[in-house]
Amino acid sequence: MRHLPPLAAVRVFEAAARHENFTVAAAELGMTQAAVSYQIRLLEERLGLPLFRRERRRVVLTEAGRRAAAQLTAAFDSIDAAFAGLRVEDEAVLTVSTTNTFANLWLAWRLGGFQLAHPDTAVRMLTDNRLADFAADEIDVAIRSGAGGWPGLAAHRLMTLDFTPMCAPSFLDDHGGRLEPADLLQLPLISAHDPWWATWLRDAGLDVVAARHTGIRLDSQAHEGRAAIAGQGVAMLTPLFWQNDLAAGRLVQPFARVGRDGEAYWLVYPEARARVVKIKRFREWLLATLGDSPR
Repeated sequence: MRHLPPLAAVRVFEAAARHENFTVAAAELGMTQAAVSYQIRLLEERLGLPLFRRERRRVVLTEAGRRAAAQLTAAFDSIDAAFAGLRVEDEAVLTVSTTNTFANLWLAWRLGGFQLAHPDTAVRMLTDNRLADFAADEIDVAIRSGAGGWPGLAAHRLMTLDFTPMCAPSFLDDHGGRLEPADLLQLPLISAHDPWWATWLRDAGLDVVAARHTGIRLDSQAHEGRAAIAGQGVAMLTPLFWQNDLAAGRLVQPFARVGRDGEAYWLVYPEARARVVKIKRFREWLLATLGDSPR
């Protein structure tokens, strides 16, 4: 069992001994000179011997103080080196938590651009639809959907979540080559339980209750889009995520109508870490890259 004096007093003594000046030590530690004097006196009383001699307008280490100071300075240097290693490791790896959909349909395709711009920072991407726990999961930034306004978190709006029905060209051909919104009430809808379906159908003036709720039910837009490409039915998808498949003709968008429910994707991180270099770099890269994406 260690018998340590108050560590706050030890820290003050190490600074005062290094400078042999209470005023300079106080400035370094962000304390008053009186507070430094108090901590030194507290330590001397605990040890039962003087660590400084007061000589006119200066203080001088006693022999006991000098022996202690040499070992303490070495110990503080070792502690600083240990944490410096952790700081370097932390700065070298950026941990991003995001949803399966955003990772698979947007971020994973473009993350190499960040790596090229910042080769000294490795990126670790975690995919999870649950809310991120920044402390427990050692996450630097998270990308999530929602309405914004999370206490204690800086939040940057990335994109509005809009949605519209899409299907494979072959599926459209099999159903006459052209669809009316009312046709959706009789067609196989992929993940018809998704609230986006109710919102879009209601905005189109249709009876939501009449919509068919049979068919396959999947857990993410990434899977729903792949099922639509395979001709399994009509999926409710976000155009921005599927622009490459639309351009390549793997998907078609039968209707111009696009629905919105007020939610968006956001980049979030603890407010206290806003100036961390790797977070600042990722924020700037992400916002710039999204700004170049067609909406």
